[in-house]
Amino acid sequence: MLILELYIFVLAAFVGYMVISRVPPLLHTPLMSATNAISGISLVGSLVAAGSQRSMVATILGFIAVVAATSNIVGGFLITDRMLKMFRRDEPKAKPPESK
Repeated sequence: MLILELYIFVLAAFVGYMVISRVPPLLHTPLMSATNAISGISLVGSLVAAGSQRSMVATILGFIAVVAATSNIVGGFLITDRMLKMFRRDEPKAKPPESK
């Protein structure tokens, strides 16, 4: 059973790397927002793992997963917000009054 789980993990890591490495930079920000939703799902799963109280190892790994998923979500939203600020238009400056 351990070999099967390790195989699935390695396969998921490989597929994830191949998908992410093929994303053009122009699409990075919209996809970052989408991955925040996926990280939210993993946060819920890690909360379940941390609270299941099956063993001390599961609780510790669940807590580490909660911290990792939370930092991923917060960081993703901060980066997305910063990228979107780059596309905002500047307010036009008021012209100084003309003197005679």
